[in-house]
Amino acid sequence: MPAHLLLIEDDPDILTLLCSELEEAGYRVSSAGTVMDALQQAHETRPDLIVTDLGLPDGNGRDIVTRLRRDRRIPILVLTARDDLLEKVELLGLGASDYLVKPYQLGELLARIAVQLRAPVGNLLESGPLTVCPSHYLASLNGEDLQLTARELALLTVLMQHPGRVYSPAELIRIVWSDQLASDSNVVAVHISRLREKFRRHGQAGLVRSVRGFGYAIRVDR
Repeated sequence: MPAHLLLIEDDPDILTLLCSELEEAGYRVSSAGTVMDALQQAHETRPDLIVTDLGLPDGNGRDIVTRLRRDRRIPILVLTARDDLLEKVELLGLGASDYLVKPYQLGELLARIAVQLRAPVGNLLESGPLTVCPSHYLASLNGEDLQLTARELALLTVLMQHPGRVYSPAELIRIVWSDQLASDSNVVAVHISRLREKFRRHGQAGLVRSVRGFGYAIRVDR
């Protein structure tokens, strides 16, 4: 069954557009325009993930994050027009899973959603010295932050789901580039190269292995 998203947005035009785009991407979508309606729907329908705007007529997206965290951990992706580091840190501290600044590309939103749905919320993915925490949008190597982009994190999260498993470029494009803007396997090779460069800076360039003619995998012999 498709994942169920709860979309919270008080602008009806934006709400209609986003609902349509997310449904076209294969998700089941419910919507709400206020904090109270959102909390009620979250309780009654138990969505797999919540996407919420910060500015709402009867409160703030922070209220949704704070109140839902009292009961259970639904992944919560916050959308906001403010590109403020302190605000991002505050939201993550309250329990938000991720944070996306407007304006954004649909592909980035879908990639962030995919990352949250493919990893248990709050759980770490670990393989040797490499650790990924998708719910906090963090990846570290030997305890040091890798400072990955959204695409790099989404790509690494997929590989970390099953260390040692070889993913073909076509699989990775379908999962990470689900907006279908990427149709060339070279885009995967470019992002793998960028990940390797960041690993190399920490003395671990060989963490991702290439299997000629097949694809890429996280090494498990480290």
